Amino acid sequence: MSQNMKKLELLTLCAAAAMAALAACSQGRGNLTASGLDPDDFAASYSDSLHGQKPVALYILKNTAGMEACITNFGGRIVSLTVPDRNGDFRDVVLGFSKASDYFPSNNQSDFGAAIGRYANRINKGAFEIDGERIQLPVNNFGHCLHGGPAGWQYQVYDAEQPNDSTLILTMHSPDGDQNFPGEVTAKVTYTLRSDNALDIKYGAVTTEPTVINLTNHSYFNLSGDPSEPVTGHLLYINADSFTPVDDTYMTTGEILPVEGTPMDFRTPKLIGRDIDNFEYEQLKNGNGYDHNWVLNGAGDIGVVAAVLSCPESGIAMEVYTTEPGIQFYSGNFLDGTQTGKSGKVYGKRAAACLETQHYPDSPNKPGWPSVVLRPGQTFSSETIFKFTVQ
Repeated sequence: MSQNMKKLELLTLCAAAAMAALAACSQGRGNLTASGLDPDDFAASYSDSLHGQKPVALYILKNTAGMEACITNFGGRIVSLTVPDRNGDFRDVVLGFSKASDYFPSNNQSDFGAAIGRYANRINKGAFEIDGERIQLPVNNFGHCLHGGPAGWQYQVYDAEQPNDSTLILTMHSPDGDQNFPGEVTAKVTYTLRSDNALDIKYGAVTTEPTVINLTNHSYFNLSGDPSEPVTGHLLYINADSFTPVDDTYMTTGEILPVEGTPMDFRTPKLIGRDIDNFEYEQLKNGNGYDHNWVLNGAGDIGVVAAVLSCPESGIAMEVYTTEPGIQFYSGNFLDGTQTGKSGKVYGKRAAACLETQHYPDSPNKPGWPSVVLRPGQTFSSETIFKFTVQ
């Protein structure tokens, strides 16, 4: 074969390879979600000491209005949530990572988007009594047990079932002694993306022994769709006349105080950043900003708005409805730029706001507060709705 023929053959092979690669890329792009995620990046497995090796995947929910929610069964996490802005363009309004392994605790310690259990928020020194028996949980935050402990459900794999395009049912089988919580608990988290651009989250749980339950979703919201823009420019309304103050370890003191005349008053919508650095006010100093539970006026009525977060730039607003008595507003004070999320975005301080519907922190040690005790024969149930509108 002549040198010219060899060169021609080589060029032909290179061109064929380039076309094949281009076709593969085009096919991959066609499989991306609306938020730009590749489901193949979530096809993984994860092993923990409770459940062994389990498969991880990405589940895509859609509604007739074009909204999309992408959820992984690793921790029951909302990975992306695309909603329309005032111009009809879709923006991803939650923080998260681009592949499953980025959520694994060996790579990132985060609660982004997670379905938190068994007990959302803090339990004082990780200890409580139930029916006279003292329970000691692991401590992982300023000497307290936070969000179920260092191996809470956000770091475990839920079983997943997707009955239709808009619904995902996640089931957690939590054995007796999981993070030293008593009782074998079976919990379900059902995500439904409704046609009115609302993400409806229903929780349910049963137990074999008396235990405590407090479940929530820990999504970090930035309604601009750009986490490089801090949420201090967002407006927030909270339908609450009072809140539960904390000490300098973020633990509730047992008091319930009025918001009247304090930076904690969001009964009229105001910019999150207006008072956030007023550390002369002890509660903002203790929380390093906002990291507190508000006592909702709705008393668990799902038809009463609990909070409204809105972004003047995008026009996107998010209404929160819940059957829970409280809501934790956390202003992303500990995000520090060390985590890089979707699309290479760096998550800096106050890049997002969390609105975690819940029973109050440390309720097992506060007998006067709404009970979190779940007993055999009872069913825990809770519902939270995040409804997106345009202003």
